[in-house]
Amino acid sequence: MEGTSSLEFQAEKESEYDRISELKAFDETKAGVKGLADAGVTKIPRIFIHDRQHNDSGRGSSSSDPKFSIPIIDFEGIDKDAGQRAKIVKEIQDACEKWGFFQVVNHGIEVTLLDEMIDGVRRFHEQDYDVKKEFYTRDVTKSVTYNTNFDLYQAGAATWRDTIYCATAPSPPKPEELPQVCRDIMIDYSNEVIRLGLTIFELLSEALGLEPNHLKDMGCADGLYVLGHYYPPCPEPDLTLGLTKHTDSTFLTVVLQDQIGGLQVLHQNQWVTVTPIPGSLIVNLGDMMQLISNDKFKSVFHRVLAKNMGPRVSVASFLHFNLKTTPRLYGPIMELLSEEHPPIYRETTLKDYVIHIYPKGEDGTSGLEYLKL
Repeated sequence: MEGTSSLEFQAEKESEYDRISELKAFDETKAGVKGLADAGVTKIPRIFIHDRQHNDSGRGSSSSDPKFSIPIIDFEGIDKDAGQRAKIVKEIQDACEKWGFFQVVNHGIEVTLLDEMIDGVRRFHEQDYDVKKEFYTRDVTKSVTYNTNFDLYQAGAATWRDTIYCATAPSPPKPEELPQVCRDIMIDYSNEVIRLGLTIFELLSEALGLEPNHLKDMGCADGLYVLGHYYPPCPEPDLTLGLTKHTDSTFLTVVLQDQIGGLQVLHQNQWVTVTPIPGSLIVNLGDMMQLISNDKFKSVFHRVLAKNMGPRVSVASFLHFNLKTTPRLYGPIMELLSEEHPPIYRETTLKDYVIHIYPKGEDGTSGLEYLKL
């Protein structure tokens, strides 16, 4: 495949290692991690190797113990029965306070559409190199971009993952700006996630003891940023990660994953594997939700393991993640504050928060620390 010959840089000796040069050489191929896999590498380049501290080998506890499985919440009957809705709200409250993650079934999005979205992301990453490379860039102002690791040059080690990124709301790209191989499904899936996101924000509002529209009226669902991840099989999965330990900067993230798995959540100091459930969606809270809830709800660390099987495909949809839409300041919600519960954080705009955390990359620390009063 064109562009992969320069990938031979991985054979450099220890004494000759120049990290920045190797990063640039890899980046300039525009072939991504998939290019390495297609080239048949049997040893991963040093830029992908994580030290033991970051790639600790407690590689997930068994999900067979219900205590150590993220909550599964059934949305069936949510708009038809007040008692059922109240039960779901309580389950969401418990999940958000204790886990920061839950898995949703019967959410109203057709399984065929979910499968097509996974297939669409796979088609993009597996299409002809010369077509795909036209989208390869680190210019975040582009409507649609594709690259390996948004923080490739900031992170201590690269991760085994390529991603297509697209801001689809409130101002979706023109259809011709989207890759042809996943154009229609990207639009259809985004519309469905926005609809589901509004429902979840209603439930979160109620779980906080607020009016159903409270979070929606704060603009928490005003933007959507969709990321289509592709994790090729890794020849040395124990030396790297698919995604390092991090929290999301969003209010809410909706994750669609295929059946290969690899997502883990840090709970009670243990890495808990999120077992794939066909037709389900994973929901996790981001830093901005922890901030506005004044720590009532949690934004928790999670990661993705590299695997020697696959490719693994997942889609992460960030609500709200459009930095152009509003200069609005977000701080702890007034209705949640009292003498017993004073504000923990100062106010910030979403844009300022992202600008603060972006340079550090996904370094295993929470960006919220600097906002603490």
